Amino acid sequence: MSAPAPSPLAVVDAEPLPRQEEVLTEAALAFVAELHRRFTPRRDELLARRAERRAEIARTSTLDFLPETAAIRADDSWKVAPAPAALNDRRVEITGPTDRKMTINALNSGARVWLADFEDASAPTWENVVLGQVNLIDAYARNIDFTDPRSGKSYALKPADELATVVMRPRGWHLEERHLTFDGRPVPGALVDFGLYFFHNAQRLIDLGKGPYFYLPKTESHLEARLWNDIFVFAQDYVGIPQGTVRATVLIETITAAYEMEEILYELRDHAAGLNAGRWDYLFSIVKNFRDGGAKFVLPDRNAVTMTAPFMRAYTELLVRTCHKRGAHAIGGMAAFIPSRKDAEVNKVAFEKVKADKDREAGDGFDGSWVAHPDLVPIAMASFDAVLGEKPNQKDRLREDVSVAPGDLIAIDSLDAKPTYDGLVSAVQVGVRYIEAWLRGLGAVAIFNLMEDAATAEISRSQIWQWINAGVVFENGQTATPELARKVAAEELASIRAEIGEEAFAAGKWQQAHDLLLHVSLDADYADFLTLPAYEQLVG
Repeated sequence: MSAPAPSPLAVVDAEPLPRQEEVLTEAALAFVAELHRRFTPRRDELLARRAERRAEIARTSTLDFLPETAAIRADDSWKVAPAPAALNDRRVEITGPTDRKMTINALNSGARVWLADFEDASAPTWENVVLGQVNLIDAYARNIDFTDPRSGKSYALKPADELATVVMRPRGWHLEERHLTFDGRPVPGALVDFGLYFFHNAQRLIDLGKGPYFYLPKTESHLEARLWNDIFVFAQDYVGIPQGTVRATVLIETITAAYEMEEILYELRDHAAGLNAGRWDYLFSIVKNFRDGGAKFVLPDRNAVTMTAPFMRAYTELLVRTCHKRGAHAIGGMAAFIPSRKDAEVNKVAFEKVKADKDREAGDGFDGSWVAHPDLVPIAMASFDAVLGEKPNQKDRLREDVSVAPGDLIAIDSLDAKPTYDGLVSAVQVGVRYIEAWLRGLGAVAIFNLMEDAATAEISRSQIWQWINAGVVFENGQTATPELARKVAAEELASIRAEIGEEAFAAGKWQQAHDLLLHVSLDADYADFLTLPAYEQLVG
C-alpha cells in the first residue's frame, strides 16, 4: 500500500483526547476520506429514496415483496459464502457499548460473540467514538485492563481461546459525525466507525484467526446492502486483504427490509454472515412507516407485543426460513433483563421468561440469540445447547413448512391487546430516563431492570405520537392528547426529582430530556429518528 497523501479531513470542535493520535492517524483518516469521497453521494441518494418510499407507504398503507427482484427469490441455486470458523457457532451473543469495562466483561462473558456497539447502545460523543476504537485495538493487542474507581475491583482478559468473537456495529446511515468534516461537511458516522475500525484492525484480526466482522443496522432496502457490499470490496482492496474476509450480519429491524431479506443476502452474498431479528427497532419502524394508516396499525403497549404476536411470528419465521435457504445464520432477538442484586423473586420470574423466549427461538430454528447481561449467557446457552448439542448451528433446518404472505407481516390488528394508560406512563418514564442518560453520553441504560438503548426510546416516543394522532381512548376513559402526555411527563419529572433528590436532579439533564421527549412525541412533523434532534443537544 503506497503512502497516503495528507488527509483532507478536519477534526473540528473536539477537545483532544488521550491517545487519539493512535486512532486518528494520517493513514486512517486518508482511508475514511476516500470512503467519504466515493460512497457518501450514494448514501445521500439512498436516504432520499427512504423518504420517497415512506411517502408511498403513506399513500397506500401497504407493502409487498418486490416484483423487480422476483427472479432472485425464485433462483434456488445461490447461497451466501460459508461461515468462517470464528462465526460458525453463534449460539449466544452479548451486546453492549465499547467502554473499557464493558469491553473486558463482554469478551470474558462466555458468549460466542460480542456485538461491540457504536450504534444504539452508544451515545456518539467524540470520546465514545474515539476511545471505543482505542479499547478494541487494546483488546486485540491484549493491552487492556480496568480497575473500577468506586469498588476497586480489577478486570482483565481471559485466555484468547475463551474470548467472544467481536462483531462491530457502526452507526446507521442517517447519522453524521460532526467532529470529522470534509470541505466543511460532516462525514457519515457509519463511514467513520467502519473506516477507523477496519483500517486499524483488519490485518490484526486475520492474524488472530478471525476477521473484520460487522453488524449492519437500520438497513431499509437491498440497495443499501449493495452499498455496504461495494464498501467492503473497496476496503479489502485498499488494505490488501482477500475479498470475502469481511463478513456482515444485517439487522432486519425495519419493516421494509423484512420484505427484502433474500435480496439483502444476495447483494452481500460473498460477505454475508446472517440476519438478525431486531425487535424494538422493528416495532418502531412499523409505527414510523404506517403512522397515518388508521386504527388497524395502532400498536398496543410495547410489552404487550411479544414475539408470539402473529405478525411478529411471521417476521421471525420468514427470517429463519430465508437464512437457512441461503446458508446464512439466523440470529434471534434480545433478552434485555438486567438481574437485580436485591430482589431474588424478580430475577426468578424474569429468568423463566428469558428461558421460555430462548427455548422458543432455538425450537424455531434460530442459530443463536442476544442477551444484554453476562448473567443471562448461561440461560440462553442452555436453551441452544439443548437443541444444537455439539452442532455449531442448525442451518440444515430449512423450515420449508413456513409460508408468509405479504399481509401477514403488517397484520397489526391480529393482536387483541390495546394501548393502556399505564402504557402511556411507561413510555414517558422510559423515554425521559433514557434520553437524560443519552444526553450525558450513556447509550445503554438499565431502567426498571431492563437494558434500554436508543431503539426502546424510539418505540416509546413513537407510540406516544401514534396514540395521540390516532385519538386512542384508554381503558380508563381518557383520550390520548398532547395535554395528557404533558401532564404525565410533568408528573414523571416531579417523581424523578423526589426519587433522586434535588442535588442529583439539578446535576442531571432531566428538564432537557423531558422537553426533548415531548418535542419528538408531540410535534406534527414526526422526526425520522429521535437521535437526530438529540445529537444537536449532545455535548462532547
